[in-house]
Amino acid sequence: MIDKKDLNMKETYQLNEQIAKTLELPEKDIRSYSPLTLAFVGDAFYELVIRTMVTEEGNKSVDALNRKKTKFVRAAAQSAMMHSIEALLTEEEEAVYHRGRNAHPKTTAKGASVTEYRHATGFEALIGYLYLTGETGRALDLIREALSRFKPDAPVQRA
Repeated sequence: MIDKKDLNMKETYQLNEQIAKTLELPEKDIRSYSPLTLAFVGDAFYELVIRTMVTEEGNKSVDALNRKKTKFVRAAAQSAMMHSIEALLTEEEEAVYHRGRNAHPKTTAKGASVTEYRHATGFEALIGYLYLTGETGRALDLIREALSRFKPDAPVQRA
């Protein structure tokens, strides 16, 4: 019997392959990507997950959906979520997170400290790495765990 979770992971990985095949993208060693490139992809993947989550609550105005989404995608929230799941990471995942956290982006987030922004960048780099390496199931598991530990309406502790 095929486990639904395994099927979903396979379908997601096939989506990654389908994108590359359809667009005729050359094969690339993901380990050669800079942490900021991984964060760029991770940001998009994470935002799609959150947009999917908030739209499941029902039909609302775009403004209401955006306000709800922002509670989860802002740097302070991502930083808090990353801290809550850091102990769950494998050595490889922790190394990717640290590379992202220690990267030096040329911009910073509005309303977030430099430390929060760096932790959020590490979180996004980790999610991007997992997505690009076909470990989408693991990325979703970590996001689910982080979301279960995060209270969006609670005040965020500043680093």
